[in-house]
Amino acid sequence: MLQELRELAPVEGVVGNMDEAALRELLPERRVVEVEGARLGIVHVAGPSVGRGERLVSTFPGCDAIVYGHTHVPEVSRVSDVWVLNPGSPTERRGAPAHGMLMLAIDSRHIRPELVTLRLDEANRCSVP
Repeated sequence: MLQELRELAPVEGVVGNMDEAALRELLPERRVVEVEGARLGIVHVAGPSVGRGERLVSTFPGCDAIVYGHTHVPEVSRVSDVWVLNPGSPTERRGAPAHGMLMLAIDSRHIRPELVTLRLDEANRCSVP
C-alpha cells in the first residue's frame, strides 16, 4: 500500500503500533520533514496524556508542529509557539467523538491546521458532512 501511495504523490510516514513487519522495516518510529519552510515532527505513539505536549516539543526541538497519532482522538493545540496535532482517524473512531482527519495549509512556515470531521454512510464510506 505504501508504494501505491508513493506512486500518486510524495508520502512521508512513521510506523504505527499495528503495522505489519514489512512496513516496520520501511518506516522509522519518528521523523522530521520540511514543507514550505516549516519543520514537522511526526511520531505515532506520543506517550501518556499528562505532559504530552511539552514532551513532544522537547523531543522535536526546532519544529513548528508535531503530529502524532495512536489515540485516535483529534487534537489541535499549541505549546508555546508549536502546534501539537493529532488528526484523529477516518476509519476507527475509538474514544473520539467522530471520525476525522487533519488538513494543514502551509505557506512560508505559517501553518494553518483544520480539523475535518467525517461521517460514515451505510456502506462505511467516509464523507465530509
